[in-house]
Amino acid sequence: MSARKQQLLKAHRRSKRLFLIGFLVALLLIGFLVGWWLVPLLLVLAWVAHEAWFADHLFYRPSDDYRYDFPVGTARQAVNLDGGVVRLNGPLAAGETLILELELKAGWLGRWLDPYIAVGDDRQDFERGVKGRRFINLSGQAEALEQGTLNLRGRYCAVSAVGTLWIMANRDYSRQRVMVIAPHADDAELAAFGLYSRSEDVSIVTLTQGEIEAEDFQRLGLDQAAAARLKGRLRSWDSLTIPLWGGVPAERCVQLGYYCLQLPSMAAEPATPFGSRESQESDVRSVRRHNPLTLPADVDGQPTWQNLVGDLTALLEHYRPEVVVTPHPELDPHSDHVASTQALLEAVGLSSWKPTTLLLYANHLHDNDRWPMGPAGAGIALPPAIEALPADRLWSPLLSADLQLDKAMALAMEHDLQGGQAFKRQLRRWIQQGLAGRRWPVTGSNEFFRKAVRRHELFWVRDLSD
Repeated sequence: MSARKQQLLKAHRRSKRLFLIGFLVALLLIGFLVGWWLVPLLLVLAWVAHEAWFADHLFYRPSDDYRYDFPVGTARQAVNLDGGVVRLNGPLAAGETLILELELKAGWLGRWLDPYIAVGDDRQDFERGVKGRRFINLSGQAEALEQGTLNLRGRYCAVSAVGTLWIMANRDYSRQRVMVIAPHADDAELAAFGLYSRSEDVSIVTLTQGEIEAEDFQRLGLDQAAAARLKGRLRSWDSLTIPLWGGVPAERCVQLGYYCLQLPSMAAEPATPFGSRESQESDVRSVRRHNPLTLPADVDGQPTWQNLVGDLTALLEHYRPEVVVTPHPELDPHSDHVASTQALLEAVGLSSWKPTTLLLYANHLHDNDRWPMGPAGAGIALPPAIEALPADRLWSPLLSADLQLDKAMALAMEHDLQGGQAFKRQLRRWIQQGLAGRRWPVTGSNEFFRKAVRRHELFWVRDLSD
C-alpha cells in the first residue's frame, strides 16, 4: 500500500476514533438529561446507519480525480451533452473500446444512494458523494453515438456539459492463441470467462491449489490440515474442469499446485521451497496427476520459485501463446497476483517463445473493494486510479446476456464461491437494500457474482513486441 493510502487509512482511523469519542459523550449527556432508556435505541440506530451508509472501504476521497494516461497517439475527440444526448464534434474515429471522460458531482441524494450514469441501455455506478473526473465505458455504444441517439443522464449526480471521448482500436484477441494465467482457481473465470469461451485456441494455467482458509471443511470433522488438503484438491479440480463449461477441454488446462500466499516468499528466495501454510504439504505433485504434460517441477515436486518459472517457461514453449492474460501488477494488489505476473515475465525472458501481447486484469483493488460498483449486468466503468498508472491501451469486449448467465453459472461451480453469507454480512445487505437501494443478483450470494458478471470485461493492453 502506498504512503498516500497509509496516510488516508490513518486519517480514517483517527476520524473514526474522534467520532466514537464524541458519540459516546453525546450518549452520556442524552442519558443524563433525557433518560437512559433512549441510549440503547440510539446505539441501534447508529449501528444501522453505519451499516447502510458508512461500511464501504474507500481508501481515497470521493472528491479525488481519477488519473488515467493513455498511450501517445490515442484517438480522442470532444463531446457535448445536449439535452441528455451525447453529441460528437466530428466523425467517430475507428476503434471498438470507447471511454468517456467526464466530471461528476453528487447531489444531496447522491450522498445516501449510489449515484450512477444511465447511458443508453446501460448504467455505471460511482462512489456516494462523488465529485471529480471519472471514466465511463461506452464500448458497444458506437452505433448510437454515430447516430446521435445515445442518451446519458446522471442519477443522484450532475454531469459536466462537455467531455472527452477516448477511442482505442484493438484486434480481436480471442482469434489469437491465448494463455490465461490464474493465480488461483476462479481467477480465470472472474476476469476472462467471456474471452476464453470465445477463443479458438486457449490454454489456462492455474498456479496455486487455493488450499488456505478451509474452516468450512472442518465442519466435516476434519482437522485444519486435512480440511486444507481437501479444499486444495477441490479447487485444483475446479481449475481443470470448470473451463469445459466455457468450451476449454481439460487437456488445455494445467494446475501447477503451488501454495496460497507463498508466491512472494518464493520470489524472495528462489531456491528455497515453501510448503503450504495450512495443509502440511510441500510437494506440488499431489494435484498434478491430471495435467496433460510433464513439467520441470514434476522431477522433485519442490515448491520453489525456480521451479515455478521453469514450469511457466515450458508452458510458453509448449502452447506458444500470442496473447497472455495475467493480473495487472500495479493495479491488482493481491500478493499472489503480483507475484504471478512477475513469474510470467521472468519466464518470457527465458523462453524461446515470445508472446506479443499481455492483457492485464484486476480482480482486486487497493482502493475500493466494491469495484465494479453497481448491480450485476451493468457496464464496467474504469476503476479508481488516484495515483498514475502506466499509460496502457484498453480493450473491453462485450458479453451477451446469454454469456453473462454462463459466466455466472461457471462461478457457481467454484467451491470457493459457494455457500451463503455470514449472518452479519447478510444483515448488512438487507439494511443496504432497504435504506440505500442496493441490489444483489439471484445467481449467487458471493460478492463476485455482482462484481464479475457484467456487460463488459476489461483488460489493459501491453505490447511486448515494442
